[in-house]
Amino acid sequence: MAPGPCCCGVVRSRHVPGPEQGDYKPLHPLPRGLVELYGFLAVLVVLIPEWMASGALQQLITQPGRGALPSQTRAWRRLPELRLASMSLAELRLLARQLGLDGYSGMARDRLSARLLQRIRRRKELW
Repeated sequence: MAPGPCCCGVVRSRHVPGPEQGDYKPLHPLPRGLVELYGFLAVLVVLIPEWMASGALQQLITQPGRGALPSQTRAWRRLPELRLASMSLAELRLLARQLGLDGYSGMARDRLSARLLQRIRRRKELW
């Protein structure tokens, strides 16, 4: 048979029937035991560690004699690297504007943080 246009207009050397022509292979379902095993493994791998983590967090928050988790320690207030890491991109851009940093609006977060850190160290401003 000579090559000719296919049903979709593409010229091929050999016509390969597509799914629109009804040439489907029957799918063989997985055995029920295998499906149940996969479900059991999903519970073991995903749900149980999540339950353990949420329980541990609840214990930390509701522990008697302790309040909520501390939001910021002295190091977070003192070290500029940590303060910059905790700021949003909008806050970083506002700080760059206040420090007179040029071209801050088009910078990515990592580059902006590095430039701000250089400026802060150069001016020795620990705000």
